[in-house]
Amino acid sequence: MMQALSAAAPAAAQDLRAPQAADAPGAPGLADGDPAAVLPRQPRTVRDTGLDPRFVTALVLKTLHAGGKTPLSVLTGRLRLSGGVVREVLQGLIATQQAEIAWSGESDLDVHYSLTAFGQRAASEHLLESRYVGPAPVTLAAWRTVLARQSQRRPDALRVGRGELEALLHEDGLEPAVRELVGAALHSQRPLLLYGPSGSGKTTLARKLARLRQDPVAVPHAVLVNSEIVQLYDPALHPAPLQPRSHEERRSVDARWMLSQRPLVHLGAELTRDMLELRPDAAAGVLRAPHHLCANSGLLVVDDLGRQRVPAAELLHRWLAALESGQDHVAVPGGPTLALPFDVVLVLASGQTPEAVLDDACLRRIGYRIPVGPLSEASYRALARRQALLRRIELGDAALDYLVGELHRRTRRPLLAAYPHELLGRIADFAGFAGRAPRADPEALAQAWSSMFGAAALAAPSQGTAANGAAGSGTACGDAR
Repeated sequence: MMQALSAAAPAAAQDLRAPQAADAPGAPGLADGDPAAVLPRQPRTVRDTGLDPRFVTALVLKTLHAGGKTPLSVLTGRLRLSGGVVREVLQGLIATQQAEIAWSGESDLDVHYSLTAFGQRAASEHLLESRYVGPAPVTLAAWRTVLARQSQRRPDALRVGRGELEALLHEDGLEPAVRELVGAALHSQRPLLLYGPSGSGKTTLARKLARLRQDPVAVPHAVLVNSEIVQLYDPALHPAPLQPRSHEERRSVDARWMLSQRPLVHLGAELTRDMLELRPDAAAGVLRAPHHLCANSGLLVVDDLGRQRVPAAELLHRWLAALESGQDHVAVPGGPTLALPFDVVLVLASGQTPEAVLDDACLRRIGYRIPVGPLSEASYRALARRQALLRRIELGDAALDYLVGELHRRTRRPLLAAYPHELLGRIADFAGFAGRAPRADPEALAQAWSSMFGAAALAAPSQGTAANGAAGSGTACGDAR
């Protein structure tokens, strides 16, 4: 990895203060999406950025080198710095004959700049040290400060209430005792483990929990850590809030930070050890942050725990220790490790029992272990009706009786939350192929059922098949977890 210029912060750190009311639980601003309460204030001088002036100068030189004759407005947009900061650097470059004014209009903003031959040589030298050209990074100290302010684990942070959780989960058919456990786990802000058979709805439940906190958070484009630039912002993981920002709001805040919904990062069986470390991008001159660090200020869901290519105990020991200390030590390829902030709500989901996946030390550190199993018959029927209504598929009482009393009870398959969605989807598929409107009558249900479990599933099961079905095994590979 090419080295960047040192970035020892000046004595006067960047102003990260937000209005005091925004730090109070339930205060307007953070909850209402006021960018000025969430994002740091706009730096007015190079000193305000917290970055070494030599680093900022090198970044301006490389940006001019890449763009040729460049308007001031384009420079500020590419660097995500204010006009005052960029002009301060350009004045120094002009004084040292590394840059010049190529064209100027009637206003101070209508100015184009270009590099001199001396500036071109200087930019080329900086590019040999670091190929990074893009938004100016923030300092590690600034990132830590913002994460601490928007942490969901702060003692005074808003906690999930009973009404919120019931409104979110009222259609899921969960037993009241399970909802109580989920609510207590979220209130504690400790890691929780959902476990149960495939198709019981664990993954759907885990991902749904992200909807409980919709307040926006600040995410930096990149962070300068020692001499490395760590890329953090990912538009796929950090979606913009639903409420757009006004032009005036954009002018008042630090554009090096993006306003994002609290991230939801979902990792599954594909997780490997190298995905836990920084990934070099030589062409861009950055280190890409691992996904679990991109989940900061949000929800990190680890699905299929126990099926990753890294042992579950090893993974959990690392992350649980990182949550307790507030930082994870991530490796730089061919270099030292970096201690980077780690502050997430951790939700685990597994199709195995906790004792089969984790050792006693891990189990003691997981706050709540919550079983998610088959639904009650009443909840299953209600779920099937709701999903049929959403799909605009007719589902009468006779068809429901056949589904529950014949298909499930006779084959001893548990009433798992994934089945109504999958069966109705297959009914729609068969009807669409036949060119008719979908209808969930017994014949259509039987066709969908046999397509999931095989034609033999419609016959009376043998004793061995019945035992397996009662245990919830033999579900289709495509079942929701």
